Amino acid sequence: MERTDVITSPDPAEYAPYFGRYIEEARAAGSDPVALMKTQLDSTGALLDGVSEERSTYRYAPGKWSIREIAGHLIDAERIFSCRALRLARGDQAHLPGFDENEFVAAANFDARTLRSLTDEWRHVRRATIALFEGLTEEPLARTGTASNGPMSARALAWIIPGHERHHADVLRARYLGGRAA
Repeated sequence: MERTDVITSPDPAEYAPYFGRYIEEARAAGSDPVALMKTQLDSTGALLDGVSEERSTYRYAPGKWSIREIAGHLIDAERIFSCRALRLARGDQAHLPGFDENEFVAAANFDARTLRSLTDEWRHVRRATIALFEGLTEEPLARTGTASNGPMSARALAWIIPGHERHHADVLRARYLGGRAA
């Protein structure tokens, strides 16, 4: 089923202030977060496809993530955000924990994988995320709960996911690829 309506922008009461930056990133790119997710399949996919395996272990400074680690982080974060959206949309009132992205990246050993395998996995995860949101109507999207010790709605997560990705794609372009597309 494909959505025929746009997921409306969330009210600030539907998310903790920290996540506002990602929602603003998504709003700056358009008025439909699912359409943005679909566009990112091509744009972010092309960005990652354009990086050589040799370049993909590059870090712009000591202690910063490699390009492979950023790709892995996008996968992990999208899975977590999508799981939160599913649980909230289904009415789950459990307090959904946060996660330490640095600990996740350190435990994952993404640099031992190829960037191609990570990019392929990211595409699979993104398609599943799109399918999730295409199947949600306004009522479940409006359901709220607690995630990362703050308020959260499934609707807000529909906007956070592409905004989070847009943030990291911009960092890749600016700090890893010298402003180049790839």
